Amino acid sequence: MHYSAVGADPAAHIKAVTAAGLSYVVCSAGPGRLGRCARATCDRAFVDTSRNGRRVYCSVRCANNDAVARHRATGSATPHAAN
Repeated sequence: MHYSAVGADPAAHIKAVTAAGLSYVVCSAGPGRLGRCARATCDRAFVDTSRNGRRVYCSVRCANNDAVARHRATGSATPHAAN
């Protein structure tokens, strides 16, 4: 299956393959599997490939960074006792 014309520039080929992949996901898995990262400072989109379809972050790194930010915002970090 060809998504772009023979001899097309690399950018056109990448756009065509990306559009085909996106249409495949929407048609086979449903649009609910497309998401935007829940971390406020991240603007990435992702395809949810998890079994239960409840992914909200684009990566583990964003999930961890958001969890640390929420933890620090609560002020629950206690100072360590000096020995």
